[in-house]
Amino acid sequence: MTIGVDLGGSHVLATTVDEKGVIKKRSEIDITDHAFEAVIGTVVAAIKDVSSQAKEAPETIGLGSPGNVDPLSGTVRYSPNFGWHDAPLGARLREAFDVPVFVANDARCATLGEHAFGIGAGTANFVLLTLGTGIGGGIVAGGNLLLGNESGAGEFGHHQIRRLDGFVCGCGKIGCFEAQASGTGLLRHALALAPSFPRSTLVGGKPEKLSAKAVRKAAEAGDGHALAAWQRFIGDLACGLANVIAFVNPEMIALGGGISSAGDFMLDAVRPIVEELTTMVPRGTTKIVQAALGNDAGAIGAATMARRGGLVAKAIA
Repeated sequence: MTIGVDLGGSHVLATTVDEKGVIKKRSEIDITDHAFEAVIGTVVAAIKDVSSQAKEAPETIGLGSPGNVDPLSGTVRYSPNFGWHDAPLGARLREAFDVPVFVANDARCATLGEHAFGIGAGTANFVLLTLGTGIGGGIVAGGNLLLGNESGAGEFGHHQIRRLDGFVCGCGKIGCFEAQASGTGLLRHALALAPSFPRSTLVGGKPEKLSAKAVRKAAEAGDGHALAAWQRFIGDLACGLANVIAFVNPEMIALGGGISSAGDFMLDAVRPIVEELTTMVPRGTTKIVQAALGNDAGAIGAATMARRGGLVAKAIA
């Protein structure tokens, strides 16, 4: 039995996944403490719970974690989400279960899942971008998942698109793609525009209560303040997507994460701007689509990684 685990900042999802990428059993537990010992305890509990549901012991485990991960040891070198440095996640899980354990960046796992079993199946050159609190990503080129020199390839969220006038990113730089075009970016656009809409009820005097989801829904309903924020968000998203096309020339970019649930409302707005900004790659040759696997992509990709014995993106025989 192969177990795929998606470790997020607020919860851990442990699953059993079959050879076709179908989740059979799942266990989800909230994370309330980001200290390493607390998180590892929650991960172990979720794996034990899903194993109990399946009535089988795991044969191999794959896990996607936020941050930069050493693929050989499974050590999380750095995770700003958790505040970890050199956290021995892989070693601790091997001690707990005495089976092979593979750990990789969560967005790279999600990319593998979408490429193997989701919207990217059958493509040779594919990019997944996850638009959530931040922006994660992964690149498949020539059928292989790119890891880079130190397993950092695909960190599109931290290339700068508004270095002089953008929002401060969590990484410390100004105007990173994820600071402008993530769910957090949409929210920040709405708050920045609030003084220009003194009669707007969007913020309602309680900016701490506003969410990206609320801004997006209000924009879909035609609220002027929300639409202005949405248009700025779409402009920044298009700039980043055009850069991705210039960087790696994929045949498809799939957008996942919470903001992607806007579907055609987002895609119909961003596609023509991306086309306008695309220059050195023939226009109309990159499909921009909504990802198919939703929040399950990371767990499915982690299980696929474990079954293959590493984070590569070739079709399962």
